[in-house]
Amino acid sequence: MKKLFIVVNVDYFFLSHRKDIALRALKEGFDVTIIAEDTGKSKEIESLGLHFINLPINKTGTNIFQELKTFRFLYSLFKKERPEIVHLVGLKTILWGGLAAKLVKVKGLVTAVSGLGVMFSPEYNKKLMPKAILKVLRFIHNRKNTYCVFHNTDDIDLFIKNKIIDSKYCIRTMGSGIDLNQYKYKEEPKSDKLRVLFTARMVEDKGVLVLIEAANILRDKYQGKVEFLLCGGLETNPLAVSKEKLNELCDGDYIQWLGKRSDVKELLESSHIFAFPSYYKEGLPKSCIEAAAIGRPIITCDSVGCRDTVVDGETGFLVPIRDSKIVAEKLDILFEDTELRKTMGIKSRKYAEDKFSIEDVIQVHLDIYNKFLEEL
Repeated sequence: MKKLFIVVNVDYFFLSHRKDIALRALKEGFDVTIIAEDTGKSKEIESLGLHFINLPINKTGTNIFQELKTFRFLYSLFKKERPEIVHLVGLKTILWGGLAAKLVKVKGLVTAVSGLGVMFSPEYNKKLMPKAILKVLRFIHNRKNTYCVFHNTDDIDLFIKNKIIDSKYCIRTMGSGIDLNQYKYKEEPKSDKLRVLFTARMVEDKGVLVLIEAANILRDKYQGKVEFLLCGGLETNPLAVSKEKLNELCDGDYIQWLGKRSDVKELLESSHIFAFPSYYKEGLPKSCIEAAAIGRPIITCDSVGCRDTVVDGETGFLVPIRDSKIVAEKLDILFEDTELRKTMGIKSRKYAEDKFSIEDVIQVHLDIYNKFLEEL
């Protein structure tokens, strides 16, 4: 059996974004090992028939000793186990896993740019020079048998413009995909209050503060008629919103912070609108894909990754980044027009069926893996 190593930052991200690919590879005869930080999900991963190795990594850290520890771990692991294919998901694992894979001469390498994230945000670039990152990325991708999978054309253009990889080795998928049989269309619920759902990690550039500002603009008109539900856990990210600030901004009634939840599908089904005013450098946000599949109108930003999840004016609205006033205006339109919400929700579902099927994403990856086997 050919060894396939899939390296991601954390175990729960693997389960939410790459599990289906790994299970199909296992079914096709690959010996699949998942390498990620164990936050308590390793047994669940192993119960699926996959191997699991705990990865020492600080996904938002910049301490050089911690970073070198991650690199040395992956280098030693690849050198010892000699996997035929290594699949690296996320920028930090690409940097350290890519260096290790090149030095060990792993035969087949897949890098997955699922969003450039905080490392390419203006605030973070004051500490980490993007030029240095780009040089490392060029070195990693300058080798045979390497493909890079992207979720949006903006990131492809950045990689080609900076001569990181040749365009013929760039492959795009529409995000991580969604199981359309699991996430089925649901009409909006009948309830006393309209519910606006936001799901993301609690960091500023995911747009949580923008949405809170928009909610407060509309408070006098809609308090008692609308609930804003903020679903997501705390972070150690430099742009993280603290628990204290969230408790200060959320009154537990009109604006509610729900914390990290495992019932996101059920929350979507009980909601009326999905709002995600993110200006983070997304790949293609799965939260929006899930909302589209359930059949909810979506308000998100006309920014990298996000803009690919909405047909403006048809399945929802695209808004400028950091513009709480426009977010409030679009919410107001949807609050007042039940028929528009219904029409946009139906079109959202159709868009998900056309663009976001998990089967398409799985097949793209299996094709890459099998191409490597033919060339080994």
